[in-house]
Amino acid sequence: MKPRKQRGINWFALIMLGIIVYFSSILISQQVYLSQAADDYASAKARLEAAEKENAALKEEARQLNELSYIEKVAREELGMTRAGELPYSVGHK
Repeated sequence: MKPRKQRGINWFALIMLGIIVYFSSILISQQVYLSQAADDYASAKARLEAAEKENAALKEEARQLNELSYIEKVAREELGMTRAGELPYSVGHK
């Protein structure tokens, strides 16, 4: 009869399990970080697009402010101004 081996802790399996847990935790933390970075990128891109639209609108308004007809339109509609000799006329809405 062969003598029976005593069973002890399988150190190789324990070390391998530790390595797998360690690298899994690193992988998960990197995935979380990348997800947050992607969200930040999307948010920044949306803010950039909004700023570019606002910039284009402001440039268009600045261009129009050099036109006399636009200045007159703004003065009449928004400021209620009239030319000399004109009577102001407003339509009341119910």
